[in-house]
Amino acid sequence: MTILSPAARRASAASLALAACFTTSPALAAASEAPATNGSGAGLDQYYEQHLGWGSCVNGRVDTTGRDLDKAGVQCADVTVPLDYAHPVGRTITVAISRLKATDTRHRIGSILLNNGGPGGPSVQSPPDVRKAMKEVGARYDIIGFDPRFVGRSTPLDCGWPVGTSWFSAGTSRAGFDRQVVLQKSLADKCRAAGASVLPHISTRNTARDMDVIRAALGERRVSYLGYSYGTYLGTVYTQMFPSRYDRVVLDGAIAPNNYRPRLLKGSERENEKALSDWAAWVAERHDTYGIGRTRAEVLATVDRVVAASTRSPLTVGVGADAFRIDDSQVPVLLFTGIGDDTEPTRAFLGEQLSVLNMAAKGAAPTMLSPKFAATLRYMLRGGGEPSGVQFAIICGDVAAPRDPQRYWRDIERNRAAHPLFGPLTNNIGPCAFWDRPREEPTQVRRDVPALIVAATGDPRTTYKGSVELHSLLPSSRLLTLEGANRHALFGRYGNACVDDAVNRYLATGKLPTKSQTCVKQAG
Repeated sequence: MTILSPAARRASAASLALAACFTTSPALAAASEAPATNGSGAGLDQYYEQHLGWGSCVNGRVDTTGRDLDKAGVQCADVTVPLDYAHPVGRTITVAISRLKATDTRHRIGSILLNNGGPGGPSVQSPPDVRKAMKEVGARYDIIGFDPRFVGRSTPLDCGWPVGTSWFSAGTSRAGFDRQVVLQKSLADKCRAAGASVLPHISTRNTARDMDVIRAALGERRVSYLGYSYGTYLGTVYTQMFPSRYDRVVLDGAIAPNNYRPRLLKGSERENEKALSDWAAWVAERHDTYGIGRTRAEVLATVDRVVAASTRSPLTVGVGADAFRIDDSQVPVLLFTGIGDDTEPTRAFLGEQLSVLNMAAKGAAPTMLSPKFAATLRYMLRGGGEPSGVQFAIICGDVAAPRDPQRYWRDIERNRAAHPLFGPLTNNIGPCAFWDRPREEPTQVRRDVPALIVAATGDPRTTYKGSVELHSLLPSSRLLTLEGANRHALFGRYGNACVDDAVNRYLATGKLPTKSQTCVKQAG
């Protein structure tokens, strides 16, 4: 799970089962299994047999991403899919895709589809980076990025939220939680007002159906797949719905399907506390730079003082147009976001943020923020001019959430004693509590899949135990473990040669390791 932010989008460019009375329509069921030929039946042949018009990726004068893709040799196209697979002759939408063609055509393996997670993360921009990560084997694949339905360039949804995300903490008091209830209901209402006609059709199962249309439009009988974070759930759903349509599958930072729910962060408190403690030790060694403590304990005490100060009164940081007031519903989000990666640049950025917050907590006059910190707060607190809401439109469209706010409050209070910082964040109420119920039941994993699952033992987002659980559900899979890293998403992103080489061997040969393997975090 990813709390989408400007930096995260650039880099890649966080419950209850459904009631038994909800059933899948016959037309949707027919669209859920791979057909014997490229045609799917159920009135979907026009989509499966469409011709793609490949061309430039540039979309408007200021599209620097499109220009960069063109320079890298990437082509782009739009795939037409039905809004409602139960009524395929009705309204259509487009899904934007990109392709970096194989250059070693003599040894071409096929196409590999990409998903960067989120939910709601785009991947049209990703083929050049993935080609680099795949090294020599990358030349043997057509690398396909796509923006899932209503994301990025794919008929985007914008709920018009006044904030960039709905992931907030309930804070330290009942009054703070009550404010969250009001906020989260207002965000759900805004999405309903902006996209009532499309919200029922935004779901992982429909994205998986779109993927199969993409597969057929590419002329492939089978496609390989690389998915990170939420993308592991999407990939798992695809293999269950279309069991004859996948080839090589890499799931990096996996979500256990049985734990996929609106409160995706619930259960990750210990991993986040460990990541925060490790960061505190790192920043303590750099006290001369950040001034927030000379020992791990002193840094963690500074964190507690900042949170306590933001509880008493919002902290003012920045000046002019970039002046922000940050309270105890938002400080934990900044901390949570900053510990999702244990690389030095990310740790340094969190050190910068906490240094600024610490000065504000001491009553120092605000000063100008760095452009990166200002952009982060602008997005989180004001939306930053970005489309909003699609992340939760996907989550809320997959699994029904508890409705009663009191249930969330009880969970927060039970969790607060053991996890005072992150418990009120991971257990907080969200827009899904006020969403219409999903039209389909969540996907059940009933088919084995010989996938390669990649996971770090200290992953603070989709925790390691989720990858272990998915591995147990898929007996033919193999688990590639990286020990000692507090990191979410590894292959091609973290720089661990052991992990990268193992994934690339599998993508090159199609042969999984004979048994699960372990790599170790490299020093530095």
